[in-house]
Amino acid sequence: MTAKVEERFFEYFIGPQHPGISGNFSVYLKAVGDTIIEAEARPGYLHRGFEKLMEVRRWLQNVPMVCRICVPDPDPNEVLYAMGAEELGGFEAPPRAKWIRTMVLEMSRIQAHLFYLGGISGALGLYTVGQWGVGDRDYILDRFEELTGARVYHIYTQPGGVRRDLPQGFKERLLETLDYLERRMPDYDKLIFDNAVFKKRTIGVAVLDKDWAIDHGVTGPNLRASGVKYDIRRDDPYLVYDQLDFNIPVYTDGDMYARALVRRDEILESIKIIRQVLKMMPEGPVMIKPPNPFTWRIPAGDVFVRVESSKGEFGYYMVSDGGIKPYRVHVRGPSMTHGIKVLEHMLKGARVADVSAIMFSLDVCPPDIDR
Repeated sequence: MTAKVEERFFEYFIGPQHPGISGNFSVYLKAVGDTIIEAEARPGYLHRGFEKLMEVRRWLQNVPMVCRICVPDPDPNEVLYAMGAEELGGFEAPPRAKWIRTMVLEMSRIQAHLFYLGGISGALGLYTVGQWGVGDRDYILDRFEELTGARVYHIYTQPGGVRRDLPQGFKERLLETLDYLERRMPDYDKLIFDNAVFKKRTIGVAVLDKDWAIDHGVTGPNLRASGVKYDIRRDDPYLVYDQLDFNIPVYTDGDMYARALVRRDEILESIKIIRQVLKMMPEGPVMIKPPNPFTWRIPAGDVFVRVESSKGEFGYYMVSDGGIKPYRVHVRGPSMTHGIKVLEHMLKGARVADVSAIMFSLDVCPPDIDR
């Protein structure tokens, strides 16, 4: 008679304060030796109840709140809320405001991807890139501060347009920043993508199969890194993207290396887009006359709007009952899928040393889950 061997495993509690993901987020792991056999995402440590809070605030009072749904890339939420309110209300932002919104979205994409490159590199011990990424991101934040008065939560886009026009000399200063970032990319290539250690730790690791990704609702750069050429800016254009020339970076390997490459390429494409916007932007007003925020009513109806954020597809389903407040605002962000289902799927069978890098490779935004 053979004795029953007791199964032994290690328990790991990563988070909620951990650099492996951009925000307060927790993951529970079971591992046998160095191999993870069970993974459970445990969100709930951040801002909560955004959707419910929007039901008790007037239409314009929600503008300062929605940007907090994704701190590293806040502007898509501002644009979505404005687009939804405008479509429900039957009015449009002026043409110049649409061009400015496009510029702001691409600026936000650049700084979010720089943050990403620093994060995934830092998770693998390349701390120099973390310093570079945050430092170079600050140059974009300088331009945001000049344009909006704030560095992170801009509260700049609102129903009817944007709060103010471009400051004098802003165009020239932004172009200088773009030129600098473009010159910096070869340095990032040498330190990250040509780095033997980075390649060893990311190529063939945490592969996201194309068919599995489609079946489970993966979007954005994570989907394009698995070989699916889908981008809302091109496939369902909004604002002025249908008037711009840009490429959609796609890779087929679906691993951490491919996910980082997609974002690296998107930085250069966003630079290209912003230059076109600054060249083609028409003159004119940037805001229609706003109504009295205490009496403004939006006609009853519902609408779904979506944009391509740096994290993936963001969508807002908004309902009005004709009152002075939204009846319902439901946010469909990419992080619920990427940070729970996809992350748990990827961590099973992975090495403990790869956990932080795998988490950051998915570019999850925890407030989007806790909303």
